[in-house]
Amino acid sequence: MATSLNNLAILYKTLGRYTEAEPLLKRVVAIMEQALGSRHPNVAMAQQNLADLYCAQGRYAQAEPLYRRALAVREKTLGPGHPSVARVLESLAAMYRASNRIAEAEQIERRFAAARGRKR
Repeated sequence: MATSLNNLAILYKTLGRYTEAEPLLKRVVAIMEQALGSRHPNVAMAQQNLADLYCAQGRYAQAEPLYRRALAVREKTLGPGHPSVARVLESLAAMYRASNRIAEAEQIERRFAAARGRKR
């Protein structure tokens, strides 16, 4: 059920129907946390999807902690060189750039480059 809700929410986000996507993504996070525990990579994926939605709306203060939690879980469970870690770093850097936090964006971009280099 969570996968279907997630896919529908991503479709809504893509269509710009943010108010319909948000409750679905929040529900996905809750379902996955309850079923898998808060430190599971799938929960991190759901958190990143919700953070991506917030970024699309310019709600950076709400997106940042979700990206940070997703990053911590993925680094711990998958390792720092995993492609999923690189994707979170890339999204986090883009959020910092969009919110004019250039120094933080550059720091994360360096980590992103290092993570991409490790997976090769």
